[in-house]
Amino acid sequence: MRYKKIGEILLLEGLISSPQLEEAIKIQRKDGGRLGEALIKLGYVTDEQIVVALGKQLGIPYVTLSSGKLKPSSDQDLQDLLPYDFALKNICIPLSRTISSLTVAMFDPTDLILLDNLRKMTSCDINPIIAPRADILKTIEEFYGKAKIFQEAIEETYADEPAKVEEIKESAGELSLDRLIARAEEAPVVKLVDLIVRQAIHEGASDIHLEPQRDRLILRYRIDGVLYEMPPPSPSLHLALVSRIKILSRMDIAEKRLPQDGGFTVKTDTKVIDLRISSIPTIYGEKIVIRILDKSRVPLDLAQIGFLPQELEVAKKGVTAPHGLVLLTGPTGSGKTTTLYATLNYLKTPKKNIITTEDPVEYRLDGINQVQVRPEIGLSFAQALRSFLRQDPDIILVGEVRDLETAEICMRAALTGHLVLSTLHTNDAVSAIVRLVDIGIPNYLVASSLRLIIAQRLIRKLCPSCKQAYEPKTKEFGGIKMSSGVIYKPKGCQLCNFIGYKGRSLIAEVILVDEEIRELIYNKASLADISKLARKKGFFSLLASGLKKVEDGTTSLDEVLSIVIV
Repeated sequence: MRYKKIGEILLLEGLISSPQLEEAIKIQRKDGGRLGEALIKLGYVTDEQIVVALGKQLGIPYVTLSSGKLKPSSDQDLQDLLPYDFALKNICIPLSRTISSLTVAMFDPTDLILLDNLRKMTSCDINPIIAPRADILKTIEEFYGKAKIFQEAIEETYADEPAKVEEIKESAGELSLDRLIARAEEAPVVKLVDLIVRQAIHEGASDIHLEPQRDRLILRYRIDGVLYEMPPPSPSLHLALVSRIKILSRMDIAEKRLPQDGGFTVKTDTKVIDLRISSIPTIYGEKIVIRILDKSRVPLDLAQIGFLPQELEVAKKGVTAPHGLVLLTGPTGSGKTTTLYATLNYLKTPKKNIITTEDPVEYRLDGINQVQVRPEIGLSFAQALRSFLRQDPDIILVGEVRDLETAEICMRAALTGHLVLSTLHTNDAVSAIVRLVDIGIPNYLVASSLRLIIAQRLIRKLCPSCKQAYEPKTKEFGGIKMSSGVIYKPKGCQLCNFIGYKGRSLIAEVILVDEEIRELIYNKASLADISKLARKKGFFSLLASGLKKVEDGTTSLDEVLSIVIV
């Protein structure tokens, strides 16, 4: 029987198309590495699909976290046989052993050097089993006790609680600066801040909240847009923890009456992550919020952030225009900045001069000139924009249209041959037109310059390992009827920490401003008339976009209805 290649297996399974395979082969030849890694990077297959295909190709068993079989024996001292650092570096974990053999779960069982190293280290014959990379990494963290270490470190902060009553009183602000610094540099405080941040990164959190109350601290992580309470440290350590974070962020630790901003970076085993820090004074002390900016978790690719195919087609048509204004709308935390960055990545070429002005600059993009707004020294969005127009730009990104002056300069730039991208706070796409008029921009100027409007929201994706199928009682919402008879709801498993959701996608309204819509804007037509015309042209509302995601199994009906007003 002929030995089948991994690409052939994936083609036969219908998981990829021939053009996708050819694209992955080109990337593999260019960057090196393996074909499976190239396909995962392009987003055409998942880790688990590659694992299943490899298992069939090599005739090796494969396991996943959801199957319950990726679980090391707890009574064989396997952690002593294979150290944590080695397991993490090589993405492998021991599952069980006999007198002369060791079963090891691996992402790449064809790595002969790793197999040889395992034999030498353990003095055992190695029985390889294939498992998804993410599942192995999660099992490593759980097996080697990172979560347990975090819990123990939190519990230790309460060990001497009675002896620290006076220190809680001191936290009202009576500590001297020298004592403040000394406490912040104590080993338990340094260790605890490190563990809080690393545990948040491990959990996939986007934000850490450290909030003082009258007699306790609250520690919360925002995961997939939802805040979850974690075991909090002792309130006696609040001032020391805040001081440690402020020292790392180069903030003024003596100033506790005014809000401050700062930041620092942390290096994990595989990547460097930016942290943005914000502090505000509350009646019980300073509250700290740490924003985790992990670029590797954010797909800065228009094709991967969650647009439906028809939405993506319209969006690409709009952003490739030679000039005009592209607006992204939605509330704070709806992913507007990510979509803007993905758009810049799509448009970026050596032939384009791209300049951005942001507050703050969240991710640093190679080949793009990014400017941080500094209002305290007079560098506002409007001031930066005036300078940009003398820098021979092709594409300009403005973090947010906040006032008439900024809006006017954006319009002027859009009308003089530049493509301008920006954000606006409105509830839907069509309302952006009214918002610009309310700011003070005349209708004729809005009609002449506006090219594309995208309104978006982030929704949680159902965990693919445990989602449950069911038939809803009602299939019509807001006048929109779902065509699918069976949809899915969350259940919860080990892979998603028994939440039922894992990761986020977006739902969107995408309106391309063509001649007919431009004429309606010019003639001061109502929003209802503009929306009616857009729907005739195939425009999807946020609700319609969300229901499409429900039908294809990406999310649940409850999740969409909790975000979109019906």
